[in-house]
Amino acid sequence: MGTTVRATRRVLGMTVEALASRAGVSTGALSQLERGQGNPSLQTLQRLASALSIPLVQLLQGAPEPEHFVVRAGHGPRLPASSDDDRDSQVMRELLTPSGGRLQVIRSEVPPGFSNEGRSYRHLGQECVVVLSGRLRVCIGQEVVDLERGDTVTYDCTVAHWWSNPGSETTVVLGAVTPLAF
Repeated sequence: MGTTVRATRRVLGMTVEALASRAGVSTGALSQLERGQGNPSLQTLQRLASALSIPLVQLLQGAPEPEHFVVRAGHGPRLPASSDDDRDSQVMRELLTPSGGRLQVIRSEVPPGFSNEGRSYRHLGQECVVVLSGRLRVCIGQEVVDLERGDTVTYDCTVAHWWSNPGSETTVVLGAVTPLAF
């Protein structure tokens, strides 16, 4: 609800001080609420909703989910290794989509010589992988597919699959998975 108050206040061009004065609440209490701290009374929330000219229910429901989501290069959350094996922790996985969304896009950097052969993955859904740079070997069931820059493979994730980097440079891969795998 604090984000709804802040966003609505900003849209209306109001300062924290102006909204606090208009709602009859202290500037400190309003500032805390906007930062997600404190525990405002129902009366305080009614005053804020009235001062912002929005229904109390809108304030209680919070801000709607944004229609877009931006991840700046190199700033997406890092996904943990999917197993306890040290080799798996060599692959850097960066989530490029919101957690909890319907689609998961992951940028992976696979070091030279990496292989998780013998430790196949198997999960629900479908995966599409495009090699942005380097080389990638993908094994799906009994079939092995060698990919180079610009190549793409799509497969059913319920079939055991593994990756390796047979090249001498780090391979950068962009993968899309649905439903969520991590």
